[in-house]
Amino acid sequence: QVPPVESGGGLVQTGGSLRLSCTASSSDFNTVTMAWYRQAPGKQRELVAAITSSGKAVYTDSMKGRSTISKDNAKSAVYLQMNSLKPEDTAVYYCKATTDFGPWGQGTQVTVSS
Repeated sequence: QVPPVESGGGLVQTGGSLRLSCTASSSDFNTVTMAWYRQAPGKQRELVAAITSSGKAVYTDSMKGRSTISKDNAKSAVYLQMNSLKPEDTAVYYCKATTDFGPWGQGTQVTVSS
């Protein structure tokens, strides 16, 4: 099973923005819920946002109003636009289908400087 490939991370200052991208090889991409997760140093991986096959989006409380998840079924891609970034958003960000129990991708590092 090929893990997703994430990109778009980087180093930004507080208040900056980043757009993360992810491509998945899932043959049923159009029918699954895709999600972004993050893992900060010393902490457990947590859900950041998810988008259903019908386009309904949900966000963790800390990211509500500051992020937008979207998907492009034709490209089997999912995106996460993050604005007003804070130092506490620093983490490695991963994407995955919520029903995918295969290996995680390498993730993309997001670092927000104060």
